[in-house]
Amino acid sequence: MRSLSRMDSGRVLTYDQRAEGNQRPGDKSMDAQDIKLVGMMGGGVMGGGIAQTFISRGFRTIVVDLSDELIEKTRESMVDGRFGLRGAVERGKMTQGELDAALGRLSFTTDVRELRDCDLVVEAVPENLDLKKSVWSELDAQVKKEAIFATNTSGFAISDLNRAVARKDRFLGFHWFSPAFVMKIIEVVYAPETSEEALAAIEGVGERLGKTTIRVKDAPGKYGFVANRIYFAMVAEARRVLEEGVASAEDINTAMRLGFNWPVGPLEMTAGARKGWQ
Repeated sequence: MRSLSRMDSGRVLTYDQRAEGNQRPGDKSMDAQDIKLVGMMGGGVMGGGIAQTFISRGFRTIVVDLSDELIEKTRESMVDGRFGLRGAVERGKMTQGELDAALGRLSFTTDVRELRDCDLVVEAVPENLDLKKSVWSELDAQVKKEAIFATNTSGFAISDLNRAVARKDRFLGFHWFSPAFVMKIIEVVYAPETSEEALAAIEGVGERLGKTTIRVKDAPGKYGFVANRIYFAMVAEARRVLEEGVASAEDINTAMRLGFNWPVGPLEMTAGARKGWQ
């Protein structure tokens, strides 16, 4: 495997060479086939997993994070983590040649300006509304006008987040599940301002990634889209059953595993959702 080059602050860190931009003149709609260069704003387990999926499916991808240390952690998760690319080779899901080719499409940087020519920017910074809006405001000023913006928020209203940008017609939710490289579904969330063209383009990208997408109407005032709202309600009821002394945690989990053929019980899921993906 190729070794990483070193990176000075604000310079792109790449396996082969910096991903080239593909800026197009004018302001036009994107379709799925137009999207070739992807910016990933925020790394970590989730951002790294999303970027890992993109590079494995042929997209050149630039990952932005705050420091060399965070970038190295993301790189390690993508390559050597529990669901990393090296493990995919070992499990026969991809070849060593495909892994090398994927890494050749991957770049890292600490400079958000390196995303200026991206066709699609996906954001996966921590789940803080003000932070996300600040990030999107900066990106809106830096990235070419025709690019599509997609937030991986778990539940903030898209009509709240899109206030930070001018391109409201090209701003939508793009909610992945963890581990991103493995889980098959993405929730595509649209606000009233989101254009049909942007929706169709991001659904086409999902198809190119080998994912299943569902359309979700933005619901301001509610946190969560489809899966998380149902998940939160299910876990809350399981906890009430436990608190009322109706059954033990073990028996609640057993009932749902064996009665509904769930892989894990509701009180086990809360732990699995937060750990173990590295």
